[in-house]
Amino acid sequence: MRYAATRHNCGFLTIDKLAADLGVACDKRVEDNMIATANYRGERLLLAKPQLYMNLSGFPLVRLCNYYKVDYSDILVIHDDMDLAPGSIRFRRGGSDGGHNGIKSIIEQTGTTAFNRLKIGLGAALFDAADYVTSCFTEDEALFFAPIFSIAAKAALLWYEQGIGSAMNQFNGRGITDGGDK
Repeated sequence: MRYAATRHNCGFLTIDKLAADLGVACDKRVEDNMIATANYRGERLLLAKPQLYMNLSGFPLVRLCNYYKVDYSDILVIHDDMDLAPGSIRFRRGGSDGGHNGIKSIIEQTGTTAFNRLKIGLGAALFDAADYVTSCFTEDEALFFAPIFSIAAKAALLWYEQGIGSAMNQFNGRGITDGGDK
């Protein structure tokens, strides 16, 4: 897969870590998504990775939400963000696309901004933004970001358990070295 190890794939890399932590794999195709379901604390957790280009992410998301009867306000979209410092994570409820074409597609296709987001900071582009996000992590960046994906997976589970408010309180504005803990 051409974009598997790129900066634009932070969401998938976090989902892969979360799936591994839960003992599942996103290996079933449903509505243009690779999905996994996990039993987490007595409830079913659905993990999904859209299989269209990033700028078309809204189409498979809408189809998956319709298929499983999931309300958009009950989803967490995990994605990269060049406006955040490298390695930082930030939860957000609603809002604009912030220049992210995948989020733009989701907003256009769902007709709402009422979905939750977990952003993973990449920092400002060192060269053309499109080339930057579709370029692979350097070896040093890969080592730097590996624990970030673990922290983001932990953060996503906290969001699932306690909601966006608790996740924002615990993780927004925290450094990567403390895992989001106060």
